[in-house]
Amino acid sequence: MALEWIVLGTAAGAEAIMILLLTMPGLDGLRQGLLSAVRTALRPLLAVIPFCLFLLMDIYWKYETRPTCEHGSHACTAAEHLRHQKSIMKSQRNALLIAATLLFYWLLFTVTSLVARLEQLKQRTNKLDRQD
Repeated sequence: MALEWIVLGTAAGAEAIMILLLTMPGLDGLRQGLLSAVRTALRPLLAVIPFCLFLLMDIYWKYETRPTCEHGSHACTAAEHLRHQKSIMKSQRNALLIAATLLFYWLLFTVTSLVARLEQLKQRTNKLDRQD
């Protein structure tokens, strides 16, 4: 299952980098090309949403079928208790990665549409300035 988390982390990283590049000031000359590249990448990145839902269901299934190992229970050894705590920490980390990936996708989609709208408005104002 580690490969799925690497893919998800890479997707989240790519989304974050695209957001940074789109919102970074001073890249006005590259903005049109960046906007085109990000718009092209948005559709394949949409596959992240069902992938995240699948991984979230996997976390839930593991949580429901996990043997309980409470601290006060005498049936638990120290090693079992430690393994149980590590499993909980991994599940929490993975859930945070899922949330970050979905948030970055939503931000990327929103920022891309805002930047595209801004570019259209700039073109209109330039067109109106030339007419006057």
